[in-house]
Amino acid sequence: MATKIAVESIEGLRYKLRMFGIPIDGPANTFVDNNSVVLNATIPTSTLKKKHNSIAYHRVRESIASGIIRIAKVSGKKNLADMLTKPLPANELINMARKILYFPYVYESNEDTLNM
Repeated sequence: MATKIAVESIEGLRYKLRMFGIPIDGPANTFVDNNSVVLNATIPTSTLKKKHNSIAYHRVRESIASGIIRIAKVSGKKNLADMLTKPLPANELINMARKILYFPYVYESNEDTLNM
């Protein structure tokens, strides 16, 4: 279900960018940390038992087939979205934040304080 929501958001953003005159080349990379999502989305013969999951599954498969998204697995330790969705120790949170933000603070694990 979360992948279907991501697909709908990606399609909306791609549409808006095209309306602004920005060309879009190739599919959007979508990284997930759930192996079953990767397998179900990339293997056309997989089947689901629940109807609402099946509808979401076919929506994701359609966007993969049309070249809108590409799904890949990323481990939980490297998934940057985890810093927004899971409680993490301060040092892991800061290390993840440094990968995408300018973050000048230095974390010292011995004192459990942030130094400027």
